Amino acid sequence: MIQAAGTPGRDCPRCPRLAAFRKTWRANEPAWFNAPVPSFGPLDARLLIVGLAPGLQGANRTGRPFTGDFAGQLLYEMLARFGFSRGTFDARADDGLALIDCRITNAVRCVPPENKPTTTEIATCRDFLKPTIAEMKNLKALVALGHVAHNSVVTAFGAKKSATPFKHGGKNMLGEFALFSSYHCSRYNTNTGVLTPKMFRDVFEKVRGFLGR
Repeated sequence: MIQAAGTPGRDCPRCPRLAAFRKTWRANEPAWFNAPVPSFGPLDARLLIVGLAPGLQGANRTGRPFTGDFAGQLLYEMLARFGFSRGTFDARADDGLALIDCRITNAVRCVPPENKPTTTEIATCRDFLKPTIAEMKNLKALVALGHVAHNSVVTAFGAKKSATPFKHGGKNMLGEFALFSSYHCSRYNTNTGVLTPKMFRDVFEKVRGFLGR
């Protein structure tokens, strides 16, 4: 059931494995959000950031993308640095943080077991990613965090993956829209040096340069 454009209902049944996992965690942690996580940020934003999926103890717990786990610390630090947010990020959905000219969503809205959505689940949830993109009338740029998000965005635009390959720090044009790509800001990637703060900062410097102020 779709509540609004780009928003799956709380009990969305379209991915049986994810629905079952969600049901298990509702029983284990009834105070958690445990539902498809909605996008965060203003509809009139020019920038859309697309992640992979909610983290089990992050967005799945708090109900806000990249909130409550390690990945959000680096992401929201960069958004503040480059003027895409105001307020203090306190890793809680009620911390009062607001995004400026920026919106955040995920390629897959429900938390997947072991943080690994299947190809079918990614394709199914793209039915929500497409209208999320379409409803942003001022959209100019997207940042894809990781290969999965990158490929899902490319497919959502009807472009060929071979013509728009993933590369950290890369920029591809999807018609009039710029797609910037980065390694995901996960704890694993930062701990292993796959993604350093400087590498992540360089991506957002390019984004800010493209959008201007």
